Amino acid sequence: MQIEAMIRAVQRALGITVDGLAGPETWGAIYGALVGAEEPADIVLNETGDRTNARSEAVIATLLPQVQPYARALFFKARDHGITINIISGLRTYAEQDALYAKGRTAPGKKVTNARGGYSNHNFGIAFDIGVFEGSRYLPSSSKYKAVGVLGQELGLEWGGNWKTIVDQPHFQLRPGWSAQMSERNLLAELRNRKSHGDGVFA
Repeated sequence: MQIEAMIRAVQRALGITVDGLAGPETWGAIYGALVGAEEPADIVLNETGDRTNARSEAVIATLLPQVQPYARALFFKARDHGITINIISGLRTYAEQDALYAKGRTAPGKKVTNARGGYSNHNFGIAFDIGVFEGSRYLPSSSKYKAVGVLGQELGLEWGGNWKTIVDQPHFQLRPGWSAQMSERNLLAELRNRKSHGDGVFA
């Protein structure tokens, strides 16, 4: 049996997302099944402590501590594959999200999101967007986004390029272990609830 088929079989047995990739969700479910506890909170992906660049680090700093090493790991993994990316969007307040939602509706510009404040994973520090660059030139569209999407999934990130309703190739997010079997709608509802009560996202 091939490794990917084995991983898919394990994922089906554990009742989690079946994608053939042994990311944090899969290992967390295995850990929980064998040890009887939730997965360890801190996953170190970049033990050297290397930083990306000033532009990306400013955005990465807005993310939850559990998500930051994933953003850095994706930056370096893309670079190792000859792709230059920057982390260009991270945490947004509800007000900032509402302002984006207004574009193309009650404010000038094109529609950029269908999510109001509290209905985007960006509002909770678990999501970030990347930009692909050639030198200093930003590429709003490129086949390289799909390549980075594959790299992100290998790290255990959820990629917006796989979404069915609104495909968002620059988007990546890290689902908490407790949300493994939740729909996106229920995940966001629980995140809003935790935020309103001051509870931790990964607690």
